Amino acid sequence: MKSLLFICTGNVFRSMVAEYALKAQLGPEPGLVVGSAGTDAEPAELHPLIRDYLVTKGADPSRHAQRKLTHELLDGADLPIAMGLNHREYIRRHFSRDVRLFNEICYAKMEPVLDVHEAIPDWEQNQEAAYRYALSVIDYIWAATPALIAKLPHR
Repeated sequence: MKSLLFICTGNVFRSMVAEYALKAQLGPEPGLVVGSAGTDAEPAELHPLIRDYLVTKGADPSRHAQRKLTHELLDGADLPIAMGLNHREYIRRHFSRDVRLFNEICYAKMEPVLDVHEAIPDWEQNQEAAYRYALSVIDYIWAATPALIAKLPHR
């Protein structure tokens, strides 16, 4: 395997966190390209809370460039990984390709990693809960990354 691509909606939260968690935990891995992309990827800044929390974990997302999922990116990935069910369905519909979920690979669970607005519907009025949830997702992805590494096809 030479490349892995995490996919979420905006490429500024879940897929980006998974990308940087894997890069940080693998260290320099010759020949393995790890990236991320979003199904929508509307221009958005990386939230300082997410950036700063990743830095405390040993990742440096300061050079992250948000990307929209394209045929070229998807076709270039040996292992594309969807963070949510909606991403998997989007890829099926727009690219005629089946991909596995993050939790499916890590834990053999058909469960999505929910975005903040999915887990906290009133997130705009409940910023404290939204922040706590966002940090818990980072912790979850970070803790799941060793399971992902263990399940990666031989590099």
